[in-house]
Amino acid sequence: MTLAATTVAASGTPGFLSPTGVEIAFLLVGLVTLGAALVTVTTRQLVHAALWLVVALGGLAVEYLLLTAEFIAWVQVLIYVGSVVVLLLFGLMLTKAPIGRSPDADSGNRWAALTVAVAAAVALVWVVVDAFRATWIDLDGPAAGTTEVTGASLFRHWVLPFEALSVLLLAALVGAIVLSRKARADAGPTAPGKEGAR
Repeated sequence: MTLAATTVAASGTPGFLSPTGVEIAFLLVGLVTLGAALVTVTTRQLVHAALWLVVALGGLAVEYLLLTAEFIAWVQVLIYVGSVVVLLLFGLMLTKAPIGRSPDADSGNRWAALTVAVAAAVALVWVVVDAFRATWIDLDGPAAGTTEVTGASLFRHWVLPFEALSVLLLAALVGAIVLSRKARADAGPTAPGKEGAR
């Protein structure tokens, strides 16, 4: 037993000097997820961006599994990977988005976007660290992310964000329909001669 492990056992509180295999896997998957997210927002090929988004969202699902929140992990896969990304891909196909590199995919506001992204990341990290400063997840204890525990917490304390997520999914569906109808309207009516030839 190392000195760090002895210290943790004696104090009863976990420490950063003795990472377990789960914590190392969590860090590695987090780095892969971060890399996939960066490629998603920097690539100029829309289809590649959608596919890298699948990798990023799948990495988040693995992170949830490592935190013993299996229900949230499967919800992540079913809703985000299975619904939102599929709607995004259908939207790309229905609007006949270019498959190769698309120069017009970059609006030229990279510095503004980078500033907003860094500010949002700093605010998110600060809120999470401040909220869970002294909270540790016992990965060796009973699973805290089961369906029963998650459902009780979700519908007792988090009803409004749950409904907001439903509105988000509805907006994604309506947006895909609107984009597909707009593409048809831009195509214009077919010529009478062509219609008769059919």
